[in-house]
Amino acid sequence: MPVVVGFSTKPEGIAALKVAADEARLRQARVLVVPNTEADDPGPHIDALTEAGVEWELRPAPVTREIAEHLMEIADEVEAEMIVIGLRRRSPTGKLLLGMNAQRVLLDAGPPVLAVKAD
Repeated sequence: MPVVVGFSTKPEGIAALKVAADEARLRQARVLVVPNTEADDPGPHIDALTEAGVEWELRPAPVTREIAEHLMEIADEVEAEMIVIGLRRRSPTGKLLLGMNAQRVLLDAGPPVLAVKAD
């Protein structure tokens, strides 16, 4: 069962990719990389997966739906072992409200979700 990762070129997306690589290596699984948008090219960051020695596959970014829905649909389709997403650092007040997509994945996804912050 694969590890699905929501990827963006922001620091939290890059951190999520690295953690997904570590989790996949531990679980002897492959990684499905799902860009948040068509502009989020994981190419320069794929080395994290190669260096971890895990197989990976790039899935298309969502075109007509939100990333949360797209990510959960792919995870269900492939019976993912887990989903990894990146979270931004927030102010104390901002911590009360997660980003809409992150909150939706955390609350509605079937498989376990691992949320990570950038260094």
